[in-house]
Amino acid sequence: MSESIPGPFRVGVILVAGGSGQRLGYGMPKAQVPLAGEMLLAHALRGVDACGVASAIAVAVPAADTALRALCAATPLSCPIEVVDGGATRADSVRAALNALPGDLDAVLVHDAARALAPAQVFHRVTAALAAGAQAVIPAVPVVDTVKSVQLAGGDSPAPAQVTGTPDRSTLRAVQTPQGFEAGVLRRAHAAAAEFDEQQAAAVTDDAMLVESLGIPVHVVEGSAMSLKITTPLDLLLAEAVLSGGSSMQED
Repeated sequence: MSESIPGPFRVGVILVAGGSGQRLGYGMPKAQVPLAGEMLLAHALRGVDACGVASAIAVAVPAADTALRALCAATPLSCPIEVVDGGATRADSVRAALNALPGDLDAVLVHDAARALAPAQVFHRVTAALAAGAQAVIPAVPVVDTVKSVQLAGGDSPAPAQVTGTPDRSTLRAVQTPQGFEAGVLRRAHAAAAEFDEQQAAAVTDDAMLVESLGIPVHVVEGSAMSLKITTPLDLLLAEAVLSGGSSMQED
């Protein structure tokens, strides 16, 4: 790896694999959906293990799911793995996985199984920044589209919404995973989130939001186009194309 990570620096990795996968249209949990003949979670697990930063892995799967648990048990890994039932929200799932990790970790990376092709270099960048002293680190890529803020229009409007502003896209970033945190900071953030009401919990879309609410700076490192989030059938087609393209499509 190009980034310098001093040792010993113990990192746990949480894989969130509890998505329903409704938009993919397979009638099964997202992490079970086949990608190049294997479950999405299989690609994500191998990617985490191959990056070489994990001392322990915890996977949050849909409650009562047996197929994903069997996959985790059958996948050869270089570190211990725990599988837990995910919760009603993303934060619940992450919290359950966090509780399953060893208590002596220096840092924890939270990664979406839906970003199964995230390259090792992104894991290395996040981990190196944490080892250098950052308490929270996220990978991100520049926003290339023009972005508008909108509000719903009234019933007599010729369109359902209208523009309220155009933010400067040079300051905007599309956030990816793995997101990395000092272990104690992530535990503190999730302890606070456990007190959220239903509306507050539903508004949480990533772990960095929880850490931001504690007033802790969140640092940004370079993400990757390879870290696409597989949510729709088109995303799945793109991921298949990336895999079929082999090393020529991998990040340098």
